[in-house]
Amino acid sequence: MHMVIYALVEASTENEALTGGKTVFNQLVGAETHSCAVFDYYVCFDEEDTSVAGKARWGELSTAAPVDSDDGQDLLERGWETTKEEFERNLDRVKEAIDELSDEEIMRDEDLARHAFHKVGAYDGPTIFLYTEHGTGIRHRGQLNRLLEESEELWIVPADVHF
Repeated sequence: MHMVIYALVEASTENEALTGGKTVFNQLVGAETHSCAVFDYYVCFDEEDTSVAGKARWGELSTAAPVDSDDGQDLLERGWETTKEEFERNLDRVKEAIDELSDEEIMRDEDLARHAFHKVGAYDGPTIFLYTEHGTGIRHRGQLNRLLEESEELWIVPADVHF
């Protein structure tokens, strides 16, 4: 499956931001030393030679945008809203499982209850849509707000990832 994720990186130019974003995405696909792959591959929106990912799948998105620009705010809002929606969807599944299933049924993973528990607790991968420049998943609004407040030249870089 494909999804769009976003790296928030400090940079002074679009090229520097794109390079920083690609470093994050390389880490998330296991291409960096001592990194563990949580996605199969990625395609940034500067790539023109693919017919199944990036622009070909999602249309035109900024290659990289300052977070304080209109494009940057749009990308940030998309990433944050998707993060919230995915968390809430999985949390609802967890609550439902706790209310409706016995401990034994949860242990046997009926209705994929334990899978939903795992997704709620995930730090990276298909349930996380925003990442810091260190490849850390942004899991709650306080973490995002701190990053936004502490960074002077923050850019957002989208990528189409496959998992």
